[in-house]
Amino acid sequence: MTVRRWDVIVVGGGQAGLAIAWHLARQGRRFVVLEAGSHIGHAWRTRWDSLKLFTPAQYNALPGMAFPLPADTYPGKEAVADFLSRYAATFDLPVRLDTRVTALRTVSGGFELRTTGEVFHADQVVVATGPFQAPSVPPAGVRFDDSVTQLHSAEYRNPHGLPDGSVLVVGGGNSGLQIAEELVTTRDVVVSVGEHPPMLPQRLLGRDLFWWLTRLGVMRVSTATRLGRRLRARGEFVIGTNRRRLGRAGVRFRSRLVGSDGRTAQFADGSGLDVGVVIWATGYRSDYSWIHVPDAVRDGQIAHSRGVTQAPGLYVLGTPWQHTRGSALLGFVAADAAYLAGRIAARHATPQPGEG
Repeated sequence: MTVRRWDVIVVGGGQAGLAIAWHLARQGRRFVVLEAGSHIGHAWRTRWDSLKLFTPAQYNALPGMAFPLPADTYPGKEAVADFLSRYAATFDLPVRLDTRVTALRTVSGGFELRTTGEVFHADQVVVATGPFQAPSVPPAGVRFDDSVTQLHSAEYRNPHGLPDGSVLVVGGGNSGLQIAEELVTTRDVVVSVGEHPPMLPQRLLGRDLFWWLTRLGVMRVSTATRLGRRLRARGEFVIGTNRRRLGRAGVRFRSRLVGSDGRTAQFADGSGLDVGVVIWATGYRSDYSWIHVPDAVRDGQIAHSRGVTQAPGLYVLGTPWQHTRGSALLGFVAADAAYLAGRIAARHATPQPGEG
């Protein structure tokens, strides 16, 4: 089994991993990015076909490169994936594809990472696997009859891939409402909503929403402030989708799904609905079961302060609200990447116990 040693290993070759890689390359580090997917941008290319960002192109830059579309245009998933691929190629970033890390643990002098057939050693490690790791489906789905087609939003591609008939979309966030809006043009759609996140228009007074959010400093409010904690507690915004507009288009809304029996969905208000297709737009859960570093993972999440864990030399990047509202967004991860790059450089420059 091959064993290799690096200054830094980045786990994950999405936007966060590439952003920190840009800094590591400029620092002259000996590093590698390990990406589980078969190509850069894999996570974007496998989303539904009509997906578009709600951040306009001018807010989607990565360090050293602007997004190559005109301002106030909204890139689709393929444009994002192409941008990430072009970014890695332009800066000659060392990304190893089809390399899934199955175990991370501490060893004398640093960390050991295992993949299928290889072992890597590193002085420092950045976990940049992003927020979309394991699709989450609530237990209510286990009792639907086998005749009901069920899929998570991660598996949905377009209306043509679904059987004929009405669709129940479970989840009233950005993904669920965007998918419902696409489906209602060709079939009956019911959306089950448990919570009602704040809804914001895509444009306000002739300006894109993110123009206002950046000018007002909302995207820079950190979790260390009272305002930041309040914003985080309110959950994610629904941007550019309006329930009233969806209702006019024919989308019907039901309360929270609480159970199912056969082909019948049961809702919190006591009503039921016979369903043939269910799309679970119920988000994702983190999966850090491969991290075997003491005190690094608590309650299923990496414990950190602005991306720095209690395990010296271990960092996390690209998680929601890591430091600000924009920490997990394509064009706003750069600030967190720069901060962690500085911490990596400082640690590299300081001899550690047991080193020369």
